[in-house]
Amino acid sequence: MLSVTVFDDAPDRPLLLLGSSVGTSAESMWRRCASRLYGRYHVVGFDLPGHGGSAPATSPFTIADLARDVIAIADQIRPSGSFFYAGDSIGGAIGLQLLLDFPSRVNAAALLCTGAQIGSPAMWHERAALVRAEGTASVVAGSAERWFAPGFAERSPMVTAALLDALRATDDDSYAYACEALAAFDVRDRLAEIASPLLAVAGAHDKPTPPDGLALIADGVVNGRLVILPDIAHLAPAESPEVVAFLLDQHFDESRAAGIKVRREVLGAEHVDRATAGTTAFTRDFQDLITRYAWGEIWTREGLARRDRSLITLTALIALGHHEELAMHVRAARTNGLSADEIKEVILQTAIYCGVPAANTAFRIAQKALSNL
Repeated sequence: MLSVTVFDDAPDRPLLLLGSSVGTSAESMWRRCASRLYGRYHVVGFDLPGHGGSAPATSPFTIADLARDVIAIADQIRPSGSFFYAGDSIGGAIGLQLLLDFPSRVNAAALLCTGAQIGSPAMWHERAALVRAEGTASVVAGSAERWFAPGFAERSPMVTAALLDALRATDDDSYAYACEALAAFDVRDRLAEIASPLLAVAGAHDKPTPPDGLALIADGVVNGRLVILPDIAHLAPAESPEVVAFLLDQHFDESRAAGIKVRREVLGAEHVDRATAGTTAFTRDFQDLITRYAWGEIWTREGLARRDRSLITLTALIALGHHEELAMHVRAARTNGLSADEIKEVILQTAIYCGVPAANTAFRIAQKALSNL
């Protein structure tokens, strides 16, 4: 049985299981991120064999074996119940295997810094041989280079040290078995079988699992979404716990998921995902507020059609002089079915009731926004 770390003990809430990268532990990878979740979950991380608190492996294992071990953990917590899942690197590979082998058990998954195939079999066998010969200390320097984006180690020395200490403490044979499991892992031809909502999160600086591999997953499954984090490498939950927690809440929490769905439909997925990726600890509360209330509570109401809400929003933005928002909502109005002529009529109407100077500026902004569509 794999060792578990309970980050939020709330058995009456939805279960969220967290998987980590080879050479790390649930504690070193997920603690800061788990503490930043706003949604209400029963949050449990697990350690790979020979990692963290788990006993060393005594024989080889596969990614499918690890997926069955995760199901055993879930059954111990909530027999035969469904759960949410998030995993980084090999943790993401386990997530894909869970979605393929136990589709009814996984409500939704977030897969970070991973791939449907990771690296090459030769690379993994070479690393396994190195660790068996020289121990995990032999891969610390290379892992430090692969794991972290430029400057992260200097900005966050304690986080870096905890992760590298977890690597040094990992059982050599268990690490090698994990490498060999990844050497045999390739589900690229099975992605279309996955129907559960899937969030793929890539780090722009990630060399082991670059963004195109996450894009392959998001495009290949039935219901996938890709977000690329600009200043992140391979350990997103540890490198950017605030943003990853925000993304998990968007994906797993019902009210936030409804809001982000409408926000992406109205404003455009690329714009919203870019704004989400740029979230900081300073801006997250505001981003969460507008996701839940503006988009999750107001824009989802049935009392008005979306095109009517666009008419009202354009008028309010013109009247109040919110020019940056106006350009964005001109584009959104076209998405919501308004024609360029109808947008023109809205601005003409505001010339009378909000003032000619306001309408003059609005025409200039709207014309530029429409010309870029």
